Amino acid sequence: MKLDVVAFGAHPDDVEMGMGGTIAKLIRQGMDVGIVDFTQGETATRGTKETRTAESMAASEILGLKCRENLKLPDGQIRPDKNYVMEIVKMIRKYKPEIIFATYYHDRHPDHEGAGQIVKEAMFLAGLPKVETTCDGEEQKAYRPKKLFFYMMTYDFEPSFIVDISDTFETKMESIKAYKTQVFDPNSKEPETLISQPAFFKMFEARARNYGFKIRKEFGEAFFAEENIELDLSSYINKLSS
Repeated sequence: MKLDVVAFGAHPDDVEMGMGGTIAKLIRQGMDVGIVDFTQGETATRGTKETRTAESMAASEILGLKCRENLKLPDGQIRPDKNYVMEIVKMIRKYKPEIIFATYYHDRHPDHEGAGQIVKEAMFLAGLPKVETTCDGEEQKAYRPKKLFFYMMTYDFEPSFIVDISDTFETKMESIKAYKTQVFDPNSKEPETLISQPAFFKMFEARARNYGFKIRKEFGEAFFAEENIELDLSSYINKLSS
C-alpha cells in the first residue's frame, strides 16, 4: 500500500497529541495517511495494552487514517538499536511515503527521544540498496522519503514551520479523548498522571492557540525540520491575497 504520509509514535496517542490536527487536515485534503506505533504502551500507569489498542483504533477512525500498525516493541525501552531501526526501515519501504513524521528527539519521555533518533537513522538506511530487508515474505526495494519532520510533545522547540489547524483542532481533541484510560476521567480510580489531570486539555488548547497566534490563525501545530524547506513564493503570495 502506497501512502502519502506516515507518522511514527513511540506509544499509541503520541501522534494524536503531537500532530493530530495536521493529520486530520492532510486527510481532508485527500492524502492517504498512516500511523506506525512502536509499542502498545503496556508500561503506562493507567490502562492496559488491550484498552490502549482499542482506544487507538477508535482514534484512527476519528482521524480517518488509511491504516495503522503497532510494532509491539517493548514499552520503556525505545532506544537506538539495530533491530528497531530495521523494523522502521521495513515500514518505510512498505508504505513508501513522500513525507514521514516522528517525535522530536529531545523530550521528557526517553521513548520519545529514542523514537525520533530511530526514525532518522531508518530513513537514511531505507534508501540504501545494499541494506536488505524482507516484509510479508517479499524482498523490499530501497526507498527514501523526501522529508522527515519532527512534531512536538512535552518540550517546546523553535519551530521550522507551523501548520494551521483551526479547522481540525476539534478533531484532534476528539482523537485524544478516545484514549479514555489515559486522559482525565473523574470516575477513574487509577493513579493520576501528567496527562490525566483536568488541566491537560487546557494545556493543549493554550499551546495550539499560541502557535496559531504566531501565524495569525486560531490554532496551530509546530514542527521542526533539520533541512531547509523550499517555499514557492508566488503560490504563497497568491494564498495571502486570496
